[in-house]
Amino acid sequence: MTTTPPADLQDLAVVGAGPAGLAAAVTAADLGLSVTLLDAGERPGGQFYRHPAPGIGAARPEALHHGWRHFAARARRLDTHRQHHRVTYLPSHHVWTVVRDDSADGDSDGDGRAATAPCSAWRLHAVAGPDETPATVRARAVLLATGAYERQLPFPGWTLPGVVGAGGAQAMLKSGLVLPGRRVVVAGSGPLLLAVAGSLAAAGARVPAVVEAADYTAYARELPTLLRNPAKLAEGALHGSALLRRTTRLLTRHAVTAAHGTTRVEAVTVQRLDRDWRPVPGSGRRIPCDAVAAGHGLVPQLELATGLGCTTHRTPDGTPALTLDADQATSVPGVWAAGETGGIGGADLALTEGEIAAAAVAHALHGTPRDPRRTAALARRRARLRAFADAMATAHRPGPGWTGWLDDATEVCRCEEVTAGRVRHAVTELGAQDARTVKLLTRAGMGWCQGRVCGQAVAHLAGTAPAPDRRPLSCPVPLRHLAALPEPGAPEAPTP
Repeated sequence: MTTTPPADLQDLAVVGAGPAGLAAAVTAADLGLSVTLLDAGERPGGQFYRHPAPGIGAARPEALHHGWRHFAARARRLDTHRQHHRVTYLPSHHVWTVVRDDSADGDSDGDGRAATAPCSAWRLHAVAGPDETPATVRARAVLLATGAYERQLPFPGWTLPGVVGAGGAQAMLKSGLVLPGRRVVVAGSGPLLLAVAGSLAAAGARVPAVVEAADYTAYARELPTLLRNPAKLAEGALHGSALLRRTTRLLTRHAVTAAHGTTRVEAVTVQRLDRDWRPVPGSGRRIPCDAVAAGHGLVPQLELATGLGCTTHRTPDGTPALTLDADQATSVPGVWAAGETGGIGGADLALTEGEIAAAAVAHALHGTPRDPRRTAALARRRARLRAFADAMATAHRPGPGWTGWLDDATEVCRCEEVTAGRVRHAVTELGAQDARTVKLLTRAGMGWCQGRVCGQAVAHLAGTAPAPDRRPLSCPVPLRHLAALPEPGAPEAPTP
């Protein structure tokens, strides 16, 4: 059962109940704003703080999480604000578009004062629950905390059963207390690999190797930034030492370049890489396993933001992210963002940005004064954590030679079964010069995931940098919802 969306005009609508969205919602409510928090998940926490299903009866779910204490404190604050009707929490609500609501001209805030927001209001359309019930929320300001999804770089055999995303393996463990296999090779690039390997090993899996495509010596160039973040260094050392105790081998500048098996993965080939991530001939070795957890970092989820026209920039690892000012405001007046939408940075940075954004919204809407000392402390913390995130992104940026892993028979787009050979043919023989043209010629990216899994790989094969997703709908929407939308300027019937 979900809460009915409020019919009145809210001060703030927050999309996403992960670390950033949760921090923003409770902080905004603390400051006196009326808040609606919409989230696609059934419980708050997002991908980072996934919960085991209640029926599993997990005795200590916090054992699978880092920083659970901070999350639990905010979750309790959320419950308190819900009880006092300061926050309306709408789980299982997939927001598929955000549009301007010009009908809100002349609306005032709860005590009769004219709103001082940069625009009249916004209307958020969502599909709710398994029945896909239509839902609409109206708010003076919007804060996007939509998180990220995993970047996959394909390799021969990656479609075999038993090959899962690194983040997917962690999600299976956190939400279902399930291991992807008993002998799991963790591969890809980025700091998530060590955390995933540590979680799997602690839960009873044998992790024979963590295969990291980058070289950790790249961090030596960022020594001042590392020293400013001792907690992050300690966290990495903790993960590394735990794996050493379990005899897990860390192979840097290596990659899984093939998975082997018939009905399920049975082994992987691991090869050494040169500085451009090209496989070194003759360096291959075979590692037996019954599962592979592979991922190359995360990609900001920007569909709602780009649909609104928010400006983006490229992060040090080449992915698009939102351009934000010191208050976490986007280039579109009335729209703020926090967390991974502004560049992948982890839960601590997301929490900090969520609090900064909420204070900025309260100031913009009602002139709520900001504590100068708290504002300065949050800004310093954000700068320090963002510098660390940029250092990680630089160190783990995929090299151009990774496409050398792919033979022409390797499926790149699993939804539409488009192979690397077909993509290369579109580029070399049919004249495709960008990912969009490849998509039109091959259907790569036209399947159920809408390019979220294959988009980065297709762009690299096309010889272009990945572009931000631009689409009018951020998730599948029943046609009956579209047919029921009012004409522009016409009043909309209240959500039942």
